[in-house]
Amino acid sequence: MSPTSKTPPPQRAMLLGSGELGREVAIEWARLGGEVIACDRYDNAPAMQVSASRRVFDMANAEALREAIVAVKPDVIIPEIEALATEVLLECEEKGLCVVAPTAVAAHTTMNRERIRRLVAEKLDFPTSAYRFCDSLAELQEAVADLGTPCYVKPVMSSSGKGQSRVTSADLSSLTKAWEHSQTSGRVKGSHTRVIVESHVPFESEFTLLTVRSLSGVSFCEPIGHVQNNGDYVESWQPHPLPSAQLKRAQAMAETLVNEWGGYGLFGVEFFSTEDEVVFSEVSPRPHDTGLVTLSSQDQSEFSLHARAILGLPIRALDLALKQPSASVAIRATHSSEAPQLRGVDEALRVPHTDVKIFNKPTAHPGRRLGVVLARGNSLSEARERCQRAAAQIHMD
Repeated sequence: MSPTSKTPPPQRAMLLGSGELGREVAIEWARLGGEVIACDRYDNAPAMQVSASRRVFDMANAEALREAIVAVKPDVIIPEIEALATEVLLECEEKGLCVVAPTAVAAHTTMNRERIRRLVAEKLDFPTSAYRFCDSLAELQEAVADLGTPCYVKPVMSSSGKGQSRVTSADLSSLTKAWEHSQTSGRVKGSHTRVIVESHVPFESEFTLLTVRSLSGVSFCEPIGHVQNNGDYVESWQPHPLPSAQLKRAQAMAETLVNEWGGYGLFGVEFFSTEDEVVFSEVSPRPHDTGLVTLSSQDQSEFSLHARAILGLPIRALDLALKQPSASVAIRATHSSEAPQLRGVDEALRVPHTDVKIFNKPTAHPGRRLGVVLARGNSLSEARERCQRAAAQIHMD
């Protein structure tokens, strides 16, 4: 920063989604002098606990979202979840009412699996799994007969594994079960929820490429490997080893995609690594859950990078540099609770070079993320072993 330059002006940010990822964004935003109004469908969400103020409403309801934006008058809207009335964000962006970060078009496109798949596979020509869209059980039967098994059935309007099924048999009973699950467990529930059927990709690993678009250009963090269970992250580590040709190909695809949308911010772009290529999987125009590992692995976490990019601050190579191989393991609820508590944190912290972040969610249900364990090591194997050993000490009361 030159002697005559000034700090960024205070920015009033409306955070749409106040879970654990939003919490970290709110902390970083406040550190840079901004104000955060944290919004979610329930009260006392994690980001609300660290923000200047809060609003509780159904963010997928267009009228409720419009009313909230008028009341808050934000300088910038930062979507942190997908279940939003994104047509309202498009209106705000088109009318120049405020900035939507990274862009309203990115939020609108990625909330719907059909829109993002048609963009990346049909317009940008990225390699993806084979796919079909279905509006009925009969169409699902035809798609599975065409694509073969195993395959995956997912509501086009959902995320984090909600409503998703892995289909290993084309018999009517299995397909009926998958269809019914997609209709009752996705984000949008109803009798005519469209689904995407995706063929299985014989991948060797999955990884996330955190991609930052800023006034400094497009830049990348070291790739993050991860394990998912039913579409939701369980464990991640950084750096994830990849052949150099595959990394360059993934970076080229990610850069093409984020430049398609423009705007400033961080994108989590997911890929499959196969024996001889990388295959596009998904993208989130926001910090990614697998990127929680950057709270340990980098000087500037993905949340800091997101805030800095949105504010128009430069992103330096040093900000993206890896400090040490690191790993993360999600702490998940084992049962429902109105006041979940974790025990064993003291034992976990006795493992060398570990840390524990507790999200302080007001309620729990089986599988809900309540915290994360982080660990560093001289090697990936050491970092992952420490992380798993520490996580094994933590239990839910």
